[in-house]
Amino acid sequence: MGTSTLNKKAASKRPGKKVTAPVGSTPPDWLARFWGTAEAPSEFRAFAGPIVALVLGVKLFIYMIGVIANEVFSNTGFNSMSARFDIWNRWDAPHYLSIAQYGYQTSGDPANFVVFFPGYPWMVRIFAVPLGGNYLLAAFAVSTVASIAAALLLGYLVRGDSGDSELALRAVWFFLIFPTSYFLHLPYTESLFMACILGTFLAARMDKWLLAGIAGALATLTRINGLVLLPALAVEAYSQYRATGRIRLQWLWIALAGLGVAVYLYMNYHVYGRPFAFMTVQREHWYKTLQWPWTGIHSKIEAGHGAKPGDKQMLVDQELLYIVIGAVATIATWIWLRPSYAIWMTGNWLLFTSTSYILSTPRYTLTLFPIFILLAKVGRNRIVAMLVSVWSILFLGLFTSLFAIGQWAY
Repeated sequence: MGTSTLNKKAASKRPGKKVTAPVGSTPPDWLARFWGTAEAPSEFRAFAGPIVALVLGVKLFIYMIGVIANEVFSNTGFNSMSARFDIWNRWDAPHYLSIAQYGYQTSGDPANFVVFFPGYPWMVRIFAVPLGGNYLLAAFAVSTVASIAAALLLGYLVRGDSGDSELALRAVWFFLIFPTSYFLHLPYTESLFMACILGTFLAARMDKWLLAGIAGALATLTRINGLVLLPALAVEAYSQYRATGRIRLQWLWIALAGLGVAVYLYMNYHVYGRPFAFMTVQREHWYKTLQWPWTGIHSKIEAGHGAKPGDKQMLVDQELLYIVIGAVATIATWIWLRPSYAIWMTGNWLLFTSTSYILSTPRYTLTLFPIFILLAKVGRNRIVAMLVSVWSILFLGLFTSLFAIGQWAY
């Protein structure tokens, strides 16, 4: 990649230090300061400080809502601080903790946990060592660190692309108040996965392809839809080729992003004797098989006929709403954002919907990070920003409360 005027100026201040910037856009001043001058610490505090504070503030809000909802609807109190955290250990969370503590098992109900990728449980296991073997506390610690990292990485990615700090902060705001953003703070994969995904894209935009490959490998070790990174990174490399006219060997590091899935398949083979054992369990226990999107969507619509109002709202109406949100945002991304982001949107939307039994679409939509860039752009209009914020916070409170009292909330 050719060295820009800004890069030359920054590099001249520190001989031998190559400063790179996102390719295909005008490098903003913050990038040179971040990489090559003594102003970096103050620059980091000025931009990152509010983001970290926002993450912690939203985290506290979510925990408080959950505790209050549990007390109100159960009409009982908590006899310990640990009990306040136990209310979040529901649905998929115990499965991840089981894998973290005991590994993948071949008998009983835990044998069905093979469908859960090992990245998050392994990270929880690592954190549990200094925490005295408290796996639930370790899971919260992982999610706390990862949620802060994800928010920071989104902020730097948006600011690196646009040079607009206000736009970046709005994107982070909409990310953190999204109706299913409570999963970023619970014993679920969302925070770690988003940190890896955003780290991958930021590294690629900064021309750090080895780092992008490593972060991508961690993403595919955490969730199968991380595989969409492979075509997305390839498109990002092609965008750089069109901008510079040069083919770079560093782009071969993109292949590293598939390593996480390779490790997962080997784990399937090592424990169960078949590399694709998870597909059998997915079909026989979780009742999910690959289907055309319209098949799953039609089945979801049919499921609403005769359903009770609450079930219809949570299992049908909200699922269909987020399918539409994802589709509209995908089209908008193709029009207004980078092609690599559009590939990420398209691939993930197809994975969410190409199944015989569509479920948890609102939670999966949280991983479609270009949505928050789009919201930040339309959020320049204060009325739009206010309306989106009210909608997000309202449903964030509702979904968080439902999850905390043990109801299905994706």
